[in-house]
Amino acid sequence: MNDLNFVTVGDGTRIAYRLEGEANKPVLALSNSIGTTLRMWDMQIEDLSKHFRVLRYDFRGHGASSVPVGAYSLDRLGRDMIELLDALSIERAHFLGLSLGGFVGQWLGVHAPERIDRLILSNTSSYLGPARLFDERIAAVLQAPDMSETAEMFLGNWFPAPMLTGKAPVVEKFRAMLQAIDRHGLAGLYAAVRDADLRRTIALISRPTLVIAGEHDTVTALSHSELIAATLPGAKLVVLPAVHLSNVEYPAEFMEAALGFLR
Repeated sequence: MNDLNFVTVGDGTRIAYRLEGEANKPVLALSNSIGTTLRMWDMQIEDLSKHFRVLRYDFRGHGASSVPVGAYSLDRLGRDMIELLDALSIERAHFLGLSLGGFVGQWLGVHAPERIDRLILSNTSSYLGPARLFDERIAAVLQAPDMSETAEMFLGNWFPAPMLTGKAPVVEKFRAMLQAIDRHGLAGLYAAVRDADLRRTIALISRPTLVIAGEHDTVTALSHSELIAATLPGAKLVVLPAVHLSNVEYPAEFMEAALGFLR
């Protein structure tokens, strides 16, 4: 596995990234869910790197990226992506974002369409209110003795009961990922989701877009994906019988949808 590399963005934050695949292939950027690292995509890399040069990264506040204290904004997360592309001299890329990564994808589609070829928005939303809910989560995570309770909450929202009770190895991998997350980084990203409302502006997205939804998603409900697909001109919608992490729960079907659209 390639070593991590780092880019320092405009406000001094170091962003960890990994670039895999042949240099002559088109670039596909991957963006994760909150509470995860770039290893969220491990199951997809072998297949994707046959067709693309795959760029994945850790959000500020997560994984090996640095953890600025305070609230983050979706605007800043979007610019982190643009500055990463700039540092790697990548003019345009396909973009696949899941959950919070999908918020970033929508922001890029609105604010930097010249940098995006095709856009995949998976298990995401344009708005996840009310703000009070996120303020409560921020307070709870900052006051908790450790990340174990937060980790169990996320896992319960991400995976179906049989995977949780069966202690599937992949669930244990995500549990370890969650327990290692810095609480200040999680609070910062919670704030970015709290303050984001793209419901009107995404009508401006002109890039070809695929929306992937989880039929049983309790975080970003199917209705949220349906709204995005209805708002974006010409967007396609694929619904998988998944909860929140469609790429983990239904990897073959997820890859079929994504590759079919990107190629």
